[in-house]
Amino acid sequence: MDLWRKKTIKQAIKDTEEPIYLLPKRLGALELTIFGVGVIIGAGIFVQTGRGAGVQAGPAIALSFLFAGIACALTAMCYAEFASTVPVAGSAYTFSYVSLGELVAWIIGWDLILELALGASTVAVGWSDYFADVMKSAGVTIPNWAYGGGHNIIAAGIVLILTGVICLGIKVSSQVNIVMVAIKVAIVMFVIIAGLFYIRASNYSPFVPPSGSPGAGGTQSPPSLLQYIGFSHGSFGINGIFTGAALVFFSFIGFDIVATAAEETKKPQRDMPIGILASLAICTTLYVAVSLVVTGMVKYTKIKVAAPLAEAFRSVGDPGFATVISVGALLGLTTVIMILLLGQSRLFFAMSRDQLIPPRFSVVSERFRTPIRASRAVGLLVAIIATFVSFTDLTELVNIGTLFAFILVAFSVVVLRHTRPDLPRAFRCPGVPVVPILAVLASFYLMLNLPVATWIRFIVWMAIGMVVYFSYSIKRSRLTNNPS
Repeated sequence: MDLWRKKTIKQAIKDTEEPIYLLPKRLGALELTIFGVGVIIGAGIFVQTGRGAGVQAGPAIALSFLFAGIACALTAMCYAEFASTVPVAGSAYTFSYVSLGELVAWIIGWDLILELALGASTVAVGWSDYFADVMKSAGVTIPNWAYGGGHNIIAAGIVLILTGVICLGIKVSSQVNIVMVAIKVAIVMFVIIAGLFYIRASNYSPFVPPSGSPGAGGTQSPPSLLQYIGFSHGSFGINGIFTGAALVFFSFIGFDIVATAAEETKKPQRDMPIGILASLAICTTLYVAVSLVVTGMVKYTKIKVAAPLAEAFRSVGDPGFATVISVGALLGLTTVIMILLLGQSRLFFAMSRDQLIPPRFSVVSERFRTPIRASRAVGLLVAIIATFVSFTDLTELVNIGTLFAFILVAFSVVVLRHTRPDLPRAFRCPGVPVVPILAVLASFYLMLNLPVATWIRFIVWMAIGMVVYFSYSIKRSRLTNNPS
């Protein structure tokens, strides 16, 4: 087994040197940090803040963001060690492959398909809602044939446009992202600074609402697994802080996607840890600040779950500010879609290179030096889903997939430290095995706070993945056909 792992790691790094698979190294620490901020600040801060405060935790949603950020930070150090040691496209998929084997790698790859593709589709539908709202404010009504009636051409259109952007090269993608992220962060800072003038201390009382209290509009959250088995008592209270953390965890999805670009990073041993940890730290700080401002402007029982930031300013008599925020939300969701598409295409590329999915997806464009077939396939798939799937609350399903990936990555760090203690590590996760174990426990606890229905859907999805693996992938994989 140790010999197999040594060959696997050697082969994984060798793949990055073969011309047919070559991806150019064009990213530095700044670009990686911006990529992380670009995908983290999006649907979470513009949508989940309202739902988390209004339905789960009240003003204590700030603590939910903090707890979720701490859980992510523990896992981020594990990601940083892997990404700087094995700088190969594919992120958690590749890390699991080199440490735990092909079957576990397939499980995590299938899991990440759920996170990235479904997440991108859902955000695209949300983007179309914001686009329609902004156009309505400008006096333009979107026709029914493009938006409504069970189909969403607007959502599909933005997906296909951004697919074209990432096909042009990761440098172009990063440059587009830099502009949008700069505007988006400016909007977030505007919310924080302008909102300070409208805060009323009475809105923070009680900071932690009593357990079982009705939320915004009298709503209650669906029962979590912990609640179902009798270890939790519904929304709000101390339990509400952690169920809120499980919900707003969606807001932090993104730092792990930074690791998918390891193969295209100039100095991955140095830049990858900086990009991952810096983007996470910046976004956690902004999330806590925004949540405190919004819940200080509007009583949590009156907060608008759908568009909390914009509606907060409308409630205090500043609709002009609300329009500016809506435009910022539109840009925020744009970068989220683009980077989710980027991460998914790199995942397809890595899985195809290992022949777990058809090898045609590992072809790199000679002109643009991007995995163009994988990018096109991902874009088409996401566009189709976004066209015909209405905007429903799928964030829990994305969350459970991501948390499961985090568990496997943290566990892989411990395994690889034991099986390959001699492997050079530019960045070493501190406190091994304590930190990885804490990352596993924190991620699993957040999973337990997700609804029962989410667990059922996740189990069904993973069962389908096992059928695909044993009926197709295992027979065609490179490891099976080229064991040496």
